[in-house]
Amino acid sequence: MKAIVTGIAGTVLLAGSLFVGAVISDKILGDANGETEDATVQTQVPTTAASQKVVYAPPSIEEVPDGPMKEAILYGYELVNNTHVAADEYVGNQLSCTSCHAGAGYDEQVSSLVGVMANYPQYIGRSGSIVTIEERINGCMIRSMNGKKFEINSDELEAMVAYFAYISEGVPIGAEREWAGASNMKSVPIPDVANGEELYAQSCIACHAADGSGTGANTGPALWGENSFNDGAGMARMSKMAGYIQNNMPIGAGGTLTDQDASDLAAYILSQDRPEWANHDKDWPKGGRPNDIMDKEKRQQVKNNTIDWEQVLSTN
Repeated sequence: MKAIVTGIAGTVLLAGSLFVGAVISDKILGDANGETEDATVQTQVPTTAASQKVVYAPPSIEEVPDGPMKEAILYGYELVNNTHVAADEYVGNQLSCTSCHAGAGYDEQVSSLVGVMANYPQYIGRSGSIVTIEERINGCMIRSMNGKKFEINSDELEAMVAYFAYISEGVPIGAEREWAGASNMKSVPIPDVANGEELYAQSCIACHAADGSGTGANTGPALWGENSFNDGAGMARMSKMAGYIQNNMPIGAGGTLTDQDASDLAAYILSQDRPEWANHDKDWPKGGRPNDIMDKEKRQQVKNNTIDWEQVLSTN
C-alpha cells in the first residue's frame, strides 16, 4: 500500500513542495492565527492559479475505480468518517473528522475537504513552519481528536492521504475553492454567556445533550467534557467556534443566527471544562498568538465573572 499511495498522493505533495519553495512570500504575516484560517498563512500563488475557479465535482466514493488504490481510498474514507472507531487506538475522545467536516468532507456546505490537497504544503503560524498534509492530519489527531499521531508510514495515515488525494482530483494547487469558506468570525461581539446557555437549552440539547456530551460523533458530537476536543484545537477559539456555529447551525438552517447569538453560544460552550492541551507554550513560536483561545485560565475567569472579553477578542 505504501508505494502505491506515494505514487499518487506523493506526486501531488512533491508538486506542492516545489511550488511552495518557489513562491512563498518573504513577508509572511501572522495575525491571531497566522491569517484567518486555522493558524495558517496562505502562500502566494501565481495569478493564473489563484484566479482559476473550479467546479465542485468530487469523484463519488461509490465509484472508486478498481485497482491498487481502491483499498487505500476506501479505508481512508472510513478513517475520516468514523475516526474514533476505525482508528480508536489513536483517538482520545468520541469524535470523527466528520464531526466538523460533514459527510467525510464531501458536504459542500459544511467545511468541505474536497480539494484540500491543493492547499498543502502550507505555512502554519501555530506551528511556525511549513507543514505537509500528513503533518496537518496529525495536528488534528492530537488536538481535535485529543489523541496521538499516526506513524508517518502507517497504513492509516497513508490511507487518509490517498482519500484526500482522491477527492481533490481536478483541483489544481492554488485554485480558488469557493466552497471552502472559512468558519471564522472576524469581528466577534462581546458575548453574553447567560444568554448562550439559554440558547443552548432551546436549540442544541436535542443533538448535543444537556451536559454537552453529545449523542454521536456524526449526529451530535460532544461539545465539551472528556469526549470532546481539547483546548489546543482550532475550535477552542472564540472566532472559530462562533464562525462555525453561525455558518452551520442549526442543522439545515446555517446562516440564520445573528453574530451576537453565535458569539453567546460559543462563549457558553467554550467556558465549559474540556481536555487540556499540554503544549500551549510551544504554539506560535514566531509570534502572533491569538488572545481568543479559551484555555483553562479563561474558562475559570468566565466562571469567576472576571474575564475581560474585550481583551480576549481584541485580535479577531
